Amino acid sequence: MEQRFSVDGLQLACHLAKPAENHGRAQPGLVIAHGFPAEAGGGANSTATFPELADRAAADHGWLALAFSSRGVGESEGNFSLNGWLRDLNGAVAHLRSEAGVDSVFLMGFGTGGALAIEAAASNHAVRGVAAVAAPADFEDWARNPRKLLLLAREMGVVRDERFPASFETWSEGLRSVRAAEAAARLAPRELMVVHGSDDDSVPVFDARAVADAHGTADLRIIQGARHHLRHDPRAIAVLLGWLDRQRAALFGEA
Repeated sequence: MEQRFSVDGLQLACHLAKPAENHGRAQPGLVIAHGFPAEAGGGANSTATFPELADRAAADHGWLALAFSSRGVGESEGNFSLNGWLRDLNGAVAHLRSEAGVDSVFLMGFGTGGALAIEAAASNHAVRGVAAVAAPADFEDWARNPRKLLLLAREMGVVRDERFPASFETWSEGLRSVRAAEAAARLAPRELMVVHGSDDDSVPVFDARAVADAHGTADLRIIQGARHHLRHDPRAIAVLLGWLDRQRAALFGEA
């Protein structure tokens, strides 16, 4: 990722994709949020495909699309914390809105990023809608054993400083502060699409139903036979791009 923006004094890597033409009207903005890395290496593989998705949303569907790496991931500075990642996502929204012509922002999040997208949007009415993919309804599994999570985060390379966190209690308390199912109720009646794999062995499909039910009018799509990493599933990507087209059409009053 070739660009940077700042949150909490940390430089975060990002990729901004712009459509070739805007036909003389404001462009809708999309922020893409990644999930927690599933393999060691600083999360580089977790974010590798999202600049390509941003390019596709821009070139083929007319969106100004921002993909970014949260603190501790890839080329971004800092160390992982759930609250920190939430601030990073809010910072990405602010960064995108600072771009000329962006007045309508939507979020698309995968895994942990999906839950954070719902949480961020619920508290920010500048966000018009969210697509949450394979998102957990809450992080109680992490919160029950935060020391195990911190060890995993070190193994994955997203906690790099041996002295981090300064307060383990504060860091671990943040794991219970993001509750996507509760946030979905606050997000309503704004748009929410929930996409989940029927065979997800990382986040149970029950979580998707809990989030959708809490919202009340969410568009729930279960991808049959799919597992957790839906960013690699062409069926899921087609569903998401179709959602972007519908949101753009609704913004501009297109049939």
